[in-house]
Amino acid sequence: MRGMIRLAGLALVLVPVAAQAMTVNEFLTKTTALQAKGFAAMLSPDVSLLRDEIKTAATAYRAEIDAAQAAHRKPRSCPPPKGQAKVDSNTLIAAFQAIPPAKRMMSVKAAFYGFMDKRYPCS
Repeated sequence: MRGMIRLAGLALVLVPVAAQAMTVNEFLTKTTALQAKGFAAMLSPDVSLLRDEIKTAATAYRAEIDAAQAAHRKPRSCPPPKGQAKVDSNTLIAAFQAIPPAKRMMSVKAAFYGFMDKRYPCS
């Protein structure tokens, strides 16, 4: 029995920790580096990493909005229906750059939520 407990403890130590949420600062640093590469940036794995980070935040945001509406609660904001809230990367990057440097340690998800809340307030 002790052997099993030790083995389980060792397994917990060896299992990689779940990836930390990307901060706005990290996002902007990667974005700046990619912009400096020009067209060659399209070959960088960071393009997918950044795209996936935003996609994950957007999916979670939409799920939260949909859950609030399904529960007949006021949603945090009122974006257009799924697929119609088009936000280009330049607009989103500019919004992230407008965040004061002292606050850029917030997650991309938190910054995205704030951006969407401000862009699509409920009337």
